[in-house]
Amino acid sequence: MEILTYILKWSEVILRWSHVLFAILWVGNSFLFNYLDNKLNKEIKNEDIDGEGYLMHSGFFYKLTRLKKSPDSTYLNQLVIFKWQSYLTFVTGILLLIVIYYYNAGVLMVDKRVLVISPITAILYSVLTMILSWLIYDFLCKSKLIKNDFLFLSVMLILLTIISFGLTKIFGPKFAFLSVGLIIGSNMFANVFTVIIPNQMNIINSSKKSQQFDMSLSLAAKQRSIHNNYSTFLVLFIMLSGHFSFIVYHKYNWAILVLIGIISGLARHYFNLRGRNIHKISFLYISIIALMILAGIIFIFKT
Repeated sequence: MEILTYILKWSEVILRWSHVLFAILWVGNSFLFNYLDNKLNKEIKNEDIDGEGYLMHSGFFYKLTRLKKSPDSTYLNQLVIFKWQSYLTFVTGILLLIVIYYYNAGVLMVDKRVLVISPITAILYSVLTMILSWLIYDFLCKSKLIKNDFLFLSVMLILLTIISFGLTKIFGPKFAFLSVGLIIGSNMFANVFTVIIPNQMNIINSSKKSQQFDMSLSLAAKQRSIHNNYSTFLVLFIMLSGHFSFIVYHKYNWAILVLIGIISGLARHYFNLRGRNIHKISFLYISIIALMILAGIIFIFKT
């Protein structure tokens, strides 16, 4: 085995390991904070406190308080900011993309039965789809459309369908499937890097100067965080897609992916509502039944 090949194999091992580890930490944080926000008692008559609750872990009680105002300056210098999980998930993911797929683009990305393109062109298409998808999504988030949840969600589903179908006409089935995950995952990272963390730092800096911070920054950051939260189930499904080729190489893999996105979104919505003590078990039942029906359809029309 040549030394370069050996180094690349070890790089792949370490990057895969790290990528999964950081992704677990990032998703765990997303689920925990959204759950806590939903479970906090908001019926508190206090000008400084927005909500509070109690936790237990490893035999100890913890009190959680969400503030309307900034804490004492002493605590501002000791803040724990959750960002590196997101950053490192993205960095290791991009490095994996380069080491595995871009390095072997002629074999793993280009499928001449789909489209005859050069490896360099395939890489350029891959990069452009990620960048353009983010620009479109970010534009829609900053438009008036964001104020209407139903319309925004409908547009997102239409875009997911167009992207999923379009990528199957450019790349081989496996990379086309993976590319949807790359796009969503990149958007999730960009939400953290360009909106959530900058808004948080703006609020922290205002607090250090004893200035009243802009609540719209908090709301915008929370909104992007919720978008990330609803995206996690689908991204995790795509991350594991290498283990279920009967879906990836199905004739209608793009449609299956979109339907999985809807089903996983319904399931995620159930758990988010449950965290707010809104028990809409019908959402969970619908998602389970829909998945069973989809599995049956895939079996009947298997290719």
